[in-house]
Amino acid sequence: MRAIIDTSSLVIFVRYYLPFDKGDKLKKLFEKKFKLGEIIILDKVFEESKFVAKGIVLKELKFLEDKTKHIKTDIILPEQKFFNILENQLCYGVQKKKLTSTEFEVKKEEFLDTADAKLILYCEKDKKSLELDKPILVTEETGTANDSKLFKKLPDICNILNIEHCNLPILLKEHFKINLSEYLK
Repeated sequence: MRAIIDTSSLVIFVRYYLPFDKGDKLKKLFEKKFKLGEIIILDKVFEESKFVAKGIVLKELKFLEDKTKHIKTDIILPEQKFFNILENQLCYGVQKKKLTSTEFEVKKEEFLDTADAKLILYCEKDKKSLELDKPILVTEETGTANDSKLFKKLPDICNILNIEHCNLPILLKEHFKINLSEYLK
């Protein structure tokens, strides 16, 4: 199992787990899983992490700077089928109707260049892999309240596309089988 982690989960890990980490045990475990490829960081997520929460993620998790471990997203391109799903199921019809077709195309291209879209495309590409190696998208986003955005949030998109997803506590407890009391003060 490979965990493809988004920026919000990295921020939560640094803000709410690391301050209580006993002797950096959890941080070292996270680093080990990153180096082994069990935790995947896309280059877009890495870049986004530089600017979110004053760059706290990269200040605390210096090992993420190993770009040889980053997945390059410039080669992850959507197939035609994905465009159809994006236009018909992954966007909010009410918001789409407010735009001209040209405006929608611009917004669609902007979305396809985001870390969220690259996370989805990476998982979509790898969905057909062996059961033990299936990707799981880790996000702290919830499907509620989308602030009048055009495209749905990650959990909703994952549900539509049948991509397994979870939040950080579930990843640690259920997928990595970590007893947090052993790692946290």
